[in-house]
Order: sequence, then structure tokens, then C-alpha cells
Amino acid sequence: MLLSTLEDIVYSLQLIEKRFESISSSDDFLSDENKLEKLDSISMRLVAIGEGFKNIDKLTDRTLLNEYSQIDWRGVKGIRDILSHHYFDLDAEIIFNICDTQLNELLAVSKSMIMSLKL
Repeated sequence: MLLSTLEDIVYSLQLIEKRFESISSSDDFLSDENKLEKLDSISMRLVAIGEGFKNIDKLTDRTLLNEYSQIDWRGVKGIRDILSHHYFDLDAEIIFNICDTQLNELLAVSKSMIMSLKL
């Protein structure tokens, strides 16, 4: 279950990367219908990622994520709550900043977790 969840998270992060390629500013998300769809789909993937890490935290009795302190796990899990419960308050700039500045490190750490679990 743990490994499968991490693999799903990596898949979602890679999808976000691909969908984010054509976005160069937060305003791009709002520039046309296709880019707005990208914002929606990226947001849904962020919800799934946050939920996945919440489950991983529970499954490991809050030990695994603590080993990777370079990630703001509270923020990763918290964005899920914000997007799920306050969707109409969605801020394209926040989503842009997450994708632009935090995605690569989260993907690298997620892959590292998978490698560690496979050893």
C-alpha cells in the first residue's frame, strides 16, 4: 500500500510537470479555457498528492515523512484541505508558485522514498 501510494504520487507529480510546461505566469492559467482546465487538473492532482501523503503519514506512524525534513509536509498536506474545502477561493498564483518552486524537490524526494522502500 505504501509503495503503491508513493508511485501514484510520483505519477501525479509528473503529470503536473507536463501540464505546467506551457504556463509561464499565474495569469496564463486564466488566459483561456484550455489553461483554466490545466489549473483545475493540476489542483485536483495536488489534492490527491496531499491526501496520499496524509495516508502515508498515518501508515508509518508519522515516521517516514520526518526523515525528509527538507519538505514542508504541513504545506503539502494542507494544500489538499484548502483546495478541497475552499475551492472557490482557489488562487492561481499560489498554484503557480507551488508548481514553479516546489514540485521538483517533492518529486525527487518522492522518488527517493520509493528507492529506499525497495531496498
